[in-house]
Amino acid sequence: MQETSLTPSAAKPSRLGWFDDVLLLGIMAVLAGCGLIYEYLLSHYAGRILGALEAAIYTMIGLMIVSMGLGAFAARKIRDAFTGFVILELTVALCGSLAILITAAVIGFGQQLPLIIANTLGLPPDQLPEGGMIGSLQKLSEYLPYVWGVLLGLMIGMEIPLIARVRQSLSDEHLLHNAGTIYGADYIGAGIGAAIWVGFMLAIDIQLAAALTASFNLLAGFVFIGRFWPKIRRPKLLLTGHFIVTGILLVLAIHGPRWEQEFNNLLYKDKVVYAKATRFQQLTFTERLRGNGLPPVYALYINGRLQFSSIDEHIYHAFLVHPTLAASARHSKVLIIGGGDGLGLKQVLRWEPEQVTLLDLDVGLVQLFKSPDTDMPERLSRAMLTLNGNALNDPRVTVINDDAFNGVDKLIATGVKYDAIIVDLPDPSHPDLNKLYSDYFYRKLKELMSSDGALTVQSTSPYHAPKAFISVAKTLALAGFDVKQYHHNVPSFGEWGWSIATAGGLDAQHRLAKLTELPIKDDWLTLGLVDGAFEFPANFYKDAAKIKPNELGSLQLYHYHLQDWSENQGLNLF
Repeated sequence: MQETSLTPSAAKPSRLGWFDDVLLLGIMAVLAGCGLIYEYLLSHYAGRILGALEAAIYTMIGLMIVSMGLGAFAARKIRDAFTGFVILELTVALCGSLAILITAAVIGFGQQLPLIIANTLGLPPDQLPEGGMIGSLQKLSEYLPYVWGVLLGLMIGMEIPLIARVRQSLSDEHLLHNAGTIYGADYIGAGIGAAIWVGFMLAIDIQLAAALTASFNLLAGFVFIGRFWPKIRRPKLLLTGHFIVTGILLVLAIHGPRWEQEFNNLLYKDKVVYAKATRFQQLTFTERLRGNGLPPVYALYINGRLQFSSIDEHIYHAFLVHPTLAASARHSKVLIIGGGDGLGLKQVLRWEPEQVTLLDLDVGLVQLFKSPDTDMPERLSRAMLTLNGNALNDPRVTVINDDAFNGVDKLIATGVKYDAIIVDLPDPSHPDLNKLYSDYFYRKLKELMSSDGALTVQSTSPYHAPKAFISVAKTLALAGFDVKQYHHNVPSFGEWGWSIATAGGLDAQHRLAKLTELPIKDDWLTLGLVDGAFEFPANFYKDAAKIKPNELGSLQLYHYHLQDWSENQGLNLF
């Protein structure tokens, strides 16, 4: 927040009535809530479309706070606080409502530009003009949300000084407590805005949320014009502008979500056939037609990152599930953490367990793969239920929608023990996910596992993120497990790895080596592939002693993951 310089008006101010005072403070509280929501909207959009949600949030909030400070200083240059405030809210409403849509259009067009040029010039598909100026334009477009953040921050920062000057000009008795009273309304309004974001706006389309937020800025302008008409220059013109922007907001609220999604769809090489925003993440399904009687290839992206492709998901899930259960003495009770799409669950059910518990935070994701939405294309619904074998509706399956870190505590309290545990969580690319790869979390899982059971954790790519991969194993070892690691190529992901752990007896590799055949017949997985998966290049673990385990609160694995993927893939995760 910013200090404001309050210069008494030359003319003797009139006494400020209680109605006007409450009105101004109410407006300030509403605008504070809007300002906070704009921060969340822009950072959330940047994170969902471009990845690295936590980095986007921290960067956006920091930029907007600095910009608000600069805006507070800039407000001194506005001579007429009454007219300036009305113009300001009109501009904030317009920019706030259009920021997401324009950003989506620019980023989507930037991704399509190489294809447009190639088609225009008749270039073959393997000679798309990428890199150079086009690559620079694509990279710059990713920073557009932050440009909007700075612009909106500058304008939001002007609001408190202008309201303070309006109050002062109406009554000098508020001079002493002017700033404190306004800041109080500002803080309370920001808190209410945060509650509205968490409780309501997270569950609706982001462009609709932007239009709704902008409508309150516009409403503040309408109320201000109506109450202080005589003190505003050219009020009729400004009122007309407010009505025009009202029409724009109505159009954006009705059609904006569809337009924004169409622009977002340009980011994917395959055709986007369905998209849905849950409370926690953005889900995008793509379809690639192959012809020649071959079924389409469907893929799921979460926050812009590939989660699975129907063409090879069976490889990933076979390596995730079957070595785990083959290394376990029994298969009666199995716990799956993550895996809300039910694809791993399908493989687990092939072992005929008596009971399977699936713990996944996102009820929206699980429900989509359990009973697809009616607005999902029928062919996609059939394909998803075929992929997971309708496993989520199996009577042996109990689904618990809870945060894994807290959810396992509730399971521990029941005294239940599982014969096998499969941890199928996203990579630790977020501080909140990092704790689910910590020594403390693995100690919790050890309490849930039978002494002769096995536990497997998906452990990112040993090729692209070797330090992160090895750190997972060292963390499991720190928690008291005997750990082995294995890997295999999954074409959609590249080389991928898993860590398999036991709490007593032989380690998993030696248990599997005793088998003469896999208990489950699989179209891809063989015992020879399982045995060979434990082999790594001769120098792979040469620097393992330098790699640290991921102790709770250290964020060690999170930093390894970001560093590895950035260095080995050239990715900008920020």
